Amino acid sequence: MSEAGSVQYEDVDETTARTASRRYWEDEAAAYQEEHGAFLGDVDFCWCPEGLRESEVRLLGDVYGKRVLEVGCGAAQCARWLTARGARVVGVDLSAGQLQHGAALGRKTGIEVGLAQADATALPIASESVDLACSAFGAVPFVADSGAVMREVARVLRPGGRWVFSTNHPMIWCLPDEPDETGLRVIQSYFDRRAYLERDGGGRPAYVETHRTMGDRVREIVAAGLVLLDVVEPEWPEENTEIWGQWGPVRGYYVPSTAIFVTARPD
Repeated sequence: MSEAGSVQYEDVDETTARTASRRYWEDEAAAYQEEHGAFLGDVDFCWCPEGLRESEVRLLGDVYGKRVLEVGCGAAQCARWLTARGARVVGVDLSAGQLQHGAALGRKTGIEVGLAQADATALPIASESVDLACSAFGAVPFVADSGAVMREVARVLRPGGRWVFSTNHPMIWCLPDEPDETGLRVIQSYFDRRAYLERDGGGRPAYVETHRTMGDRVREIVAAGLVLLDVVEPEWPEENTEIWGQWGPVRGYYVPSTAIFVTARPD
């Protein structure tokens, strides 16, 4: 953002969150893929900066022959991994820039998936039409109403379908955005649910990140009619020396940075 821009915590509505996220990811898609593409892989399913892979943990279960929706798919690395294992996948993302990278990687790898530009709070997907839904840091941390995302995913899932998503661990909301020892100080209330909002020099929303406590997440899941099966809090592996924004091995040794929620729609 420009030097004349500002950072503040405030309540945001869905329009503000959508505008900020679309602008940010349109502008930063290329830089993001250049910086993190090798870590994510072209055809791989990485849940989080800790490097936890779906091939290791199989939180989605057997995907062969399943209809799968990836919410906030970015460049669709996860969607291609699922497709390579026999799933029928559609990926949606708010950012046309990210989807363009996804289409290009599809041509490069020969594994092309259906991609659509869409808001996660209003999915253009028929009710009870998918077996599995997943999101690796897509949409959930950036929308004003993450409860609406839970309701939309519950709507499109078939009975017995599973919804697994990773997002920022609520605990890191309290800490500075630093991956080393300076990031081990409490500077923000865990219970402050105002969004982190960056504005550009003209005062326009340029980036947004929202916060829910662990209890908030559970209540949103349950209110959508879903059952919470598990919460995974990945530990930082010794072999991962990657620094990813505020994530890194120093801070990651002491506190969790990611929470992965495993849920299902009841039969």
